Amino acid sequence: MFTTIKREIEVIFERDPAARSYLEVIICYPGLHAIINHRIAHFLYKRKLFFLARLMSHISRFFTGIEIHPGATIGKGFFIDHGSGIVIGETTEIGDNVTLYQGVTLGGTGKAKGKRHPTIGSNVTVSVGAKVLGAITIGDNAKIGGGAVVLKSVPANCTVVGNPGRIVVRDGAKVVNGKIEVDLEHHLLPDPIADTLTAMQARIDELEKKLELLTREEARNASIQHPKQQKRRTVNTESA
Repeated sequence: MFTTIKREIEVIFERDPAARSYLEVIICYPGLHAIINHRIAHFLYKRKLFFLARLMSHISRFFTGIEIHPGATIGKGFFIDHGSGIVIGETTEIGDNVTLYQGVTLGGTGKAKGKRHPTIGSNVTVSVGAKVLGAITIGDNAKIGGGAVVLKSVPANCTVVGNPGRIVVRDGAKVVNGKIEVDLEHHLLPDPIADTLTAMQARIDELEKKLELLTREEARNASIQHPKQQKRRTVNTESA
């Protein structure tokens, strides 16, 4: 138990740059309080002490603003950031190293008993306000965009956005109309040498423009001074 709690604290330092000290994390992070309370409530729930488990969950919700049903199964390295408004249903299953942000709902559909909440794989990030509903599966390493409403299972290594949620990236490739879009923009491949030469050419062009302006200004000044000098020579000749 203490090893698990220690890991939950370490996760906060890994994923939240605002965390400055252990004292601050232990006292001021409601996400940590919620997951510790859930670990205890889940322990009671598994031993069929349902009332005590729900009571602990209810008290935790009152103090943290995060509602986690004691029946939910949550893996290691779970991190809740700015967790107000998060709801996690009874039959939800969450893998390791999952991150949830404010307002996320892992909810159920229908009134039938049994599995009715989502299964979240490992290394998944669910962004602000996203809703994942029903007995669906979110694959490992998936990312759910802010405000997305996900009603269908998502394969591993995908990014989902929108309402209803749609896959926009799969295994690092862009997805259009449900199909992986083949990238034929071969002329856009990075070329450091070409980039350096382009920057040098731009600098040369800039210097050439400045030189041209200086040359024109010098010529203009020369044309202004020449008639005066010619006039002086003319006046000196006549007086002589």
